[in-house]
Amino acid sequence: MGLLNDLKARLGPLKGKVGDLAQQHEAKIERGLEKAAQVVDEKTKGKYSSQIRTGTSKAKDALGHLAEKDGKGGGTGSRPS
Repeated sequence: MGLLNDLKARLGPLKGKVGDLAQQHEAKIERGLEKAAQVVDEKTKGKYSSQIRTGTSKAKDALGHLAEKDGKGGGTGSRPS
């Protein structure tokens, strides 16, 4: 367990930076997710459209939560938009 705790301690400061970047570039990231989903759907000839939509939706939700956490007072001094 010591290794896991050490890893968490080292990655802790990065969490705020990732949140900042997610908040700043949320629209660009969402466009990238949509493009990637479209390409994959075309390559698979629509066979996995439902799963691709579900995965894209979950990724967007996670992005929103990440950006939202940062804006709600993660101690970075940024204000929610």
